[in-house]
Amino acid sequence: MKKYIKINQNDNVVVALVDLAKGEMINIDDQELVLLEDVKRGHKIALVDLGKSENVIKYGYPIGHAVEEIKAGAWVHAHNIKTNLSGTIEYQFSQQLKDLEVRNKNLTFKGYRRENGEVGIRNELWIVPTVGCVNGIAERIIERFKAEVQPEGIDAIEVFKHNYGCSQLGDDHINTRTILTDVVNHPNGGGVLVLGLGCENNHMEDFRKALGDFREERVRFLISQEVSDEIEEGVKYLKELYEAMKKDQREDVSISELKIGLKCGGSDGFSGITANPLLGVFSDFLISEGGTTILTEVPEMFGAETILMNRAEDDTVFENIVNLVNDFKEYFIKHEQPIYENPSPGNKAGGISTLEEKSLGCTQKGGEATVVDVLKYGERIKKKGLNLLNAPGNDLVAATALGSAGCHMVLFTTGRGTPFGSFVPTMKISTNSQLYNLKPHWIDFNAGVLLEDHTMEEVLDDFVQYVISVASGEYVNNEKQNFREISIFKTGVTL
Repeated sequence: MKKYIKINQNDNVVVALVDLAKGEMINIDDQELVLLEDVKRGHKIALVDLGKSENVIKYGYPIGHAVEEIKAGAWVHAHNIKTNLSGTIEYQFSQQLKDLEVRNKNLTFKGYRRENGEVGIRNELWIVPTVGCVNGIAERIIERFKAEVQPEGIDAIEVFKHNYGCSQLGDDHINTRTILTDVVNHPNGGGVLVLGLGCENNHMEDFRKALGDFREERVRFLISQEVSDEIEEGVKYLKELYEAMKKDQREDVSISELKIGLKCGGSDGFSGITANPLLGVFSDFLISEGGTTILTEVPEMFGAETILMNRAEDDTVFENIVNLVNDFKEYFIKHEQPIYENPSPGNKAGGISTLEEKSLGCTQKGGEATVVDVLKYGERIKKKGLNLLNAPGNDLVAATALGSAGCHMVLFTTGRGTPFGSFVPTMKISTNSQLYNLKPHWIDFNAGVLLEDHTMEEVLDDFVQYVISVASGEYVNNEKQNFREISIFKTGVTL
């Protein structure tokens, strides 16, 4: 295994792949360099002397500037470099599109074809509360149902608890209703009980209208205040739904039907070297086969947004990306928060120094495909190909938004690890082998092998087969641990 890597020929830093000690000598581009201090794996080393205010280059792009003189061989991090970003920006469209390699592998997975033509990769029985007041009732309904029926032949039974649905105004009220209706309509739900209280402002009749054309035979509605025994009524509805869905069978479905969310969290200095580029080549592969991927985490596009803008399909998509980015910046400004207060302490501990560095790694999950559409928060996929989605960087909120947009699963890269799962399968891909070996009950796939003389083509082939296995029913760790939850974006006042 190499001890360090220079990612782009124009870079003036290298990344340590293992912990390196002061006094060690490295050789880059026929240049011998002595380390002036200890450098942890994932962190950067200056290749040349950098003057104050001189740009630090990684991935071939500036990731910030030196705030003091930095000698060749020195550790480069948040203590001696700073972001170049500030305020909002006026953008110019300079379209740069690439043709993807078409492999025509005609791969399939085993999915559930629903009555409306959509495809699910799970057949689960869900309770979706319209308001947080009934979370406990939903849990009791499921407990009694399991005791009386002892269900078999379905993938899971779950209530997606949340705190909202009442005392909300404006966008918050709309966001709650929109996300919850998206969950009800998701094809991974073979049967859904919508459970309300009766006095909430997320009123059942309005909620039902907001569902649009839903699968009548697979959705039931219960208002707790209108029946004498809400638990008994709820169990009755679950039994009806279970009888309908337990007969569902998997069938061969083209991978062109797959819709995959792309997410990262707990990133480290290897995220932009291993796991995120792996998702990028996977995204390009799936799109070349007719499938769909979604990239989100808008604040983690800041500093790399022009790369995505220049891949817009047309002027309209370009303007939509500009609005996506600037609207999120205005959201920070409105709340009197710094736009570029990123990366997190965990990111910094892993070797990420500035938001540009984080964003240049983050956006690699989107590969090189053309951006075909930009989705509002809560909006569902309309076009196949690479989509961008308006959602924050928060892991739970963003992963929920990806599932709500229609993604069958979320691919989640991480350098530090996290156990959570959204309401769709949430596959964790580690950036390094140490994490994979430390947390096998969290991590599902190890992209760290890309640092260990495995080629991207080899790892991609393994990864594609694993995604197909998961789409065909193999559980990922969050499902095995029964870590499933939703989180809804909140911006305003609570009454």
